[in-house]
Amino acid sequence: MEFFRNTEIDFLGKKWYFLAFSLVFSVAGLFSMLFWHHIPYGVDFRGGTLVYVKFSHTPDDNALRAAMDRVGLHNAKIQRYDVPSNNEVLIDLDVQETSEQALDNGKNKIIQTLETNVPAGKNDLNNSSSLAIKNYLMDKDPMHLGSDADQRYTQQAQAIVDTRDKVQGGVLSSFDQLKGPVDPAAVASLPDGFFLSDFGVRNVEIVGPQVGAQLRKQALLATAYSLAGMLIYLGFRFEWIYGIAAVVTVFHDTLITVGAFSLLNKDISLTVIAAILTLIGYSNNDTIVVFDRIRENIKLMRREKLSEIVNRSINQTLSRTILTAGLTFLTVLALYLFGGEVLRGFSLALVIGILIGTYSSIAIAAPILVAYQDWRIERARRPGAAARPGQVMTR
Repeated sequence: MEFFRNTEIDFLGKKWYFLAFSLVFSVAGLFSMLFWHHIPYGVDFRGGTLVYVKFSHTPDDNALRAAMDRVGLHNAKIQRYDVPSNNEVLIDLDVQETSEQALDNGKNKIIQTLETNVPAGKNDLNNSSSLAIKNYLMDKDPMHLGSDADQRYTQQAQAIVDTRDKVQGGVLSSFDQLKGPVDPAAVASLPDGFFLSDFGVRNVEIVGPQVGAQLRKQALLATAYSLAGMLIYLGFRFEWIYGIAAVVTVFHDTLITVGAFSLLNKDISLTVIAAILTLIGYSNNDTIVVFDRIRENIKLMRREKLSEIVNRSINQTLSRTILTAGLTFLTVLALYLFGGEVLRGFSLALVIGILIGTYSSIAIAAPILVAYQDWRIERARRPGAAARPGQVMTR
């Protein structure tokens, strides 16, 4: 199947437009990383606490932010999580301390800040564990159980937690919602020791700063090693100029992708790094396809200029490029739109990277080869040149 047959698009004739496009986005990303949003590291790399909170009503972001400020959490980031109708919020606390105890205190402070008007002597059922509920029922013994009290109250406590988390989405708005799965006597005893807040903490993630720094280092090394490996492979597979062109192209793709995250102020997490490493391989594969066709055409079109050979090669592989990139793009776009918040950063990096990677294989890698050839010819024409080098050749 082919979308295009016998196209004769002058891609190299438009190289200055491509250069302007790349410069605009690259410089904008660099300025954002240096002066505006900087590199927006996620909690994986900088350390801190993430608290995922489910509310029973639509949360007021400004009120939450003001409450955080009142208790000294001035750097807390508050953002909506998942679809708006779920009333879920992600609270991101940037903690600079290195002790795990300090990080745990930050988590507890967030929870205490959200809990307002707490009745004296009562615990929050929406944020209580099954063990705490079981211990309360054991002490209260509303079902008047005998020797099997431990087992029966363990089952009742688990039924309460399952109803809260799996049936009611993490937040109970009334004790009556427990009737049915939970024994009526146990339900009737709960208001004496528990109250119902308007939120429930769904999940908490804590990463120490030292671990974050180590992950940053490993992510940079992984990216550098992948670029070096490509340079070595292409240097032996083709010529060194091909390897250099491919590495420059992939660096261009990575810079624009990371710059886009900085411009959008989207956190860069471990999943985003995984997406960037995937894109390095994907972009490199596209570039190799074009380079391989250039190498074949050099042997068949020895009398043609390299610029004409490169243009012909790009046009010959254009249908394959559009088919492959188009299908991959549609897949990752669906992942971005319907994959949920957990995969949002990963899929966004893939969406941006596939577009830029496909573009750069045509608009960046190939012109670098021609520019290098023109430089060699110009150098050979200078007085005192030892020899006149020919076109770019392959092994």
